[in-house]
Amino acid sequence: MTDASTLHDTAVIGGGPAGLAAAIALAQAGARTALVARRVPYADNRTTALLGASVDLLETLDVWSRCKDKAAALEVMRLVDDTGRLFRSPEVRFSCHEIALDAFGYNIDNRSLMLALEQRAAELPNLVRFDDEAESVIIEADDVAIRTASAQFLSARLVVGADGRHSLCREAAGIEVTRRELNQTALTFNVGHVRPHRNVSTEFHTPHGPCVFVPLPGDRSSVVWVSAPAEAERLRSLSDEELSAAVEKQSHSILGRMTVEPGRNLFPLAIERPKSFGRDRIALVGEAAHVVPPIGAQGLNLGLRDAADIARLAGEAIAAGQDPGADEVLKRYDRARRPDILSRTFAIDIANRSLLNDFLPLQPVRAVGMHLLGAIGPLRRFAMREGLTPTWRR
Repeated sequence: MTDASTLHDTAVIGGGPAGLAAAIALAQAGARTALVARRVPYADNRTTALLGASVDLLETLDVWSRCKDKAAALEVMRLVDDTGRLFRSPEVRFSCHEIALDAFGYNIDNRSLMLALEQRAAELPNLVRFDDEAESVIIEADDVAIRTASAQFLSARLVVGADGRHSLCREAAGIEVTRRELNQTALTFNVGHVRPHRNVSTEFHTPHGPCVFVPLPGDRSSVVWVSAPAEAERLRSLSDEELSAAVEKQSHSILGRMTVEPGRNLFPLAIERPKSFGRDRIALVGEAAHVVPPIGAQGLNLGLRDAADIARLAGEAIAAGQDPGADEVLKRYDRARRPDILSRTFAIDIANRSLLNDFLPLQPVRAVGMHLLGAIGPLRRFAMREGLTPTWRR
């Protein structure tokens, strides 16, 4: 049931994985929470590689046990230079066992993850669901007033904007965003293959971006193929047989004969970053707070860390009898998220630029860097640990 007459401690606008995780985490932290999100069937077949800290969070939220049987472990990550350039990098392999882990993380279809999150959210007595969309967000002195599309009204002292790239919450707070189009498009789909993947994720680096094969349960993998927009459109328009042959060729047949499964999605790539991650009783999470290319599986993992941080800070404020939407809480949230988001965005941008730039003198620099990463054990182990969890969070 919904109760619009109560002033909520927190309200989350947006029902994607980051929004649902934030709502659950806030409720578990003791906040009387409203979730404003339409219940819609999760239609596509995209997947997410959840890295270690994200799995830990989902365990804390009592979500992971409900969906882990739908996930495939990621034990080895291979980086293969497939640029065909004069100076090419050696293959680099990262093994979770080298840093005493059973897996770097797990790849799971988003539909299964969403079902588990929805199931957990429905169990929490202090989490109220408004099965609707936010139409207006008005910031007032002591709270934020929200009007939904079906003319329901609610208010909260803190609003968490998990409402995506075109965030109504971000606009209401007057937070500017910088955006850079990348002239790249990601084509995503799943494949079956005749050879086992053995829990190895392989990322081929091409002159137009990465093509990644990430394990799924059984002899299946999810594919993220980044290329120029026109080429991505051409690939999507191929028949199943033609795309199966093309993706097998791109993989150099490492998994044998491939069969494309139903469902293809195109996503133009960009980098987006707001000037602030929290202001005027609004905290941004997920793609409202950052948009990055699908390199290194950082997108949703960043979003889940957003959810964990705002829940921790809001929970601490409520436990101390303070206002969870106070300026100081939002300043602490901004300070907590800024180094993580900026460092990840910078690293992803540099890695992507190094693929796209065919300036000859830069090729041996990239090749030497990758060689050192693969050959020097302490450096490789440092890179693995940083890729999973930033130093300051450990």
